[in-house]
Amino acid sequence: MSLKTQIDAFEVQKKANVPADILNLMDVTTEKLIAEQLSEHALRVGDKFPAFELPDSKGKQISSTKLLSKGSLVLSFYRGGWCPYCNLELRALNNMQQAFADQNAQLVAVSPQLPDESLSTQQQNELAYTVLSDVANSLAKKCGLVFTLDERLIPIYDQLGLDIPKANGDDSYELPLPATYVIDSQGVIQFAFAHEDYTLRAEPLDVLNAVKAINRV
Repeated sequence: MSLKTQIDAFEVQKKANVPADILNLMDVTTEKLIAEQLSEHALRVGDKFPAFELPDSKGKQISSTKLLSKGSLVLSFYRGGWCPYCNLELRALNNMQQAFADQNAQLVAVSPQLPDESLSTQQQNELAYTVLSDVANSLAKKCGLVFTLDERLIPIYDQLGLDIPKANGDDSYELPLPATYVIDSQGVIQFAFAHEDYTLRAEPLDVLNAVKAINRV
């Protein structure tokens, strides 16, 4: 089942369970973010991906240099484990983890969550790949992905039990756009997806095909 099919099914469920006024506000704020065209300033195919060193879910520092020494890198920015769309994407990537490994590609997910929160996300989704903490969105900012959650959504998120300040360790409400990059061993981006609409995600099969294309060169 494709990731889009899973997201579409969740959308139906959400519309049946979430009040119409909340759904409307979510749509309005998403449309506002789309109009800002933040993704136009995000890193693109052909750009050099910034070097990084970030802690994994157990606090161990992981560097891009070490990851790329093993082959290509698939790096997925997600908003947090509190986001159901992110969890669907994380699990969909996990289901293809072996296929990526067979192509000599390292699979990594990145969010602004603290390491303990990343560990919870990794365990709850039974992820077999590396999950990194980009505290304060330092890497996401270099990639041109960071936005501030619309203040109108804060009480809604609180009502839904989504505690972003606790997850991220600050009250900035800064988040990354959902984004996926395929980076070759030279650190050059060969596939890029970033979108202001958090319900839209890169299809894992398309990401895998981008990895395969690198190996064919």
